[in-house]
Amino acid sequence: MFLTREEEAILDGEMGEGMRKAMELLVAMGDIKGAEKLVPVSRVHVSGVSYKTIGEAGLEFLRELADTGVGARVLATLNPTGIDLENWAKLGFEESFASKQLGIVEAYTRMNIIPSCTCTPYLSGNLPGKDEIISWAESSAVVFANSVLGARTNRESGVLALACALVGKAPCYGLHLDENRVPTFRVRVETEPMSEADFSAMGYYVGKHYEGIPAFEGISPGIDELKALSAGLGVGKVNMFSLDYEGIQETVSFGKEELRETYEELNTSEDVDVVCIGCPHCSLQEIGGVLRRNPGKDVWVFTGRQNAGLFREKGRVRIIKDTCMVVSPLEDLGIEAIGVNSAKAAFYASHLSDIEVRFDSLENLLK
Repeated sequence: MFLTREEEAILDGEMGEGMRKAMELLVAMGDIKGAEKLVPVSRVHVSGVSYKTIGEAGLEFLRELADTGVGARVLATLNPTGIDLENWAKLGFEESFASKQLGIVEAYTRMNIIPSCTCTPYLSGNLPGKDEIISWAESSAVVFANSVLGARTNRESGVLALACALVGKAPCYGLHLDENRVPTFRVRVETEPMSEADFSAMGYYVGKHYEGIPAFEGISPGIDELKALSAGLGVGKVNMFSLDYEGIQETVSFGKEELRETYEELNTSEDVDVVCIGCPHCSLQEIGGVLRRNPGKDVWVFTGRQNAGLFREKGRVRIIKDTCMVVSPLEDLGIEAIGVNSAKAAFYASHLSDIEVRFDSLENLLK
């Protein structure tokens, strides 16, 4: 891979040990992916933030890197943590976990990473434009950025996105390049009407069974449905989709049978301890919709901190920021089963936390 004189200097350690480590990661990934060069990125979103997922080794790595004095060269934001950073004690999380989690956020903050703590950075000020080259590590946000916003990012690992933030560049390969952003197959949607959970399930099914860039025919999603579709696709191997299906010959179908199959796979319980909404984090419209229903059951609404302060909790609805049901240790709170309207949440709750799941539409969950 070709390196500029400045990039070689960073790799040689002339700009400090932290920068050298970051550049080593970028060069190694570039060599693996066959990138010819590095390209400047304008903004970054970093995952690998919850202590539940990165543990003691991750915390130690971040602290050691921050101790070198290195800092982000471009706008960089953080994915959700494992707790509400302000209200963790009120929610019942243990101090031992919270102290480790706060240490992770402190290390990132020392490296000039903004502690937005949300999986929807595009709703929190980190909003790229069309064809803007970025480096994001949150799977649902990657799909949304490429497909809805028209930005250009590969699905980076958390540590690689951090390296991109510190250097301000990323290996140029994959979805940075025009030739790799062309839809490869059409998905003919043959079921309606569709709830937000149906869009999420469809994304999950397509991402699980196919690779490439799908183009969907027969849907007219709003912004929250696009968010749900992006999250479902991101569970699998899909990092971009299109709604322009003209001229695509290879076609697959998604109908009532595929939808039924997905719900059957993801549902493991009828009864739940709490309904958890917000994977990806809820928009203003979604939060308002839950509060207006004033449900007669416990509902936890997960959202970004920029949204949380705009609403007052009502009845049995709690508004929780900085975290989500996927990366939070809900099992430590005695929660054994949750209701979700997100296929991504259903999949990871079962696989990361061994929590039982009821996967359904918001309308059905709140009845």
